[in-house]
Amino acid sequence: DSHPQRAIARRQMRRGGGMLAVTLAGGKPSAFRFANALRLADISPNLGDAKTLIAHPATTTHANVAPEERARLGIADGTLRLSVGLEDPDDLLADMERALAVA
Repeated sequence: DSHPQRAIARRQMRRGGGMLAVTLAGGKPSAFRFANALRLADISPNLGDAKTLIAHPATTTHANVAPEERARLGIADGTLRLSVGLEDPDDLLADMERALAVA
């Protein structure tokens, strides 16, 4: 695997974790439509809370990183990072399915 972070995650998080990244087709416009359509997640550049949070790293944590370097790191314009909180999992899934239909 060309991404050492993935190997570390596989070793340390055998059962998964509360943080994940997804990349939506359609780039930044789709990512923003999705994030803005969520009702249970707050948009925040800081992840890790009891509440579900979502961030767009290309315009927050990695805004000052060159696009080529972001691409090398696996951060596309459509990439979102999600920190899952303590909300009901079924409610979160329903919210995300609804938001995907908008994106």
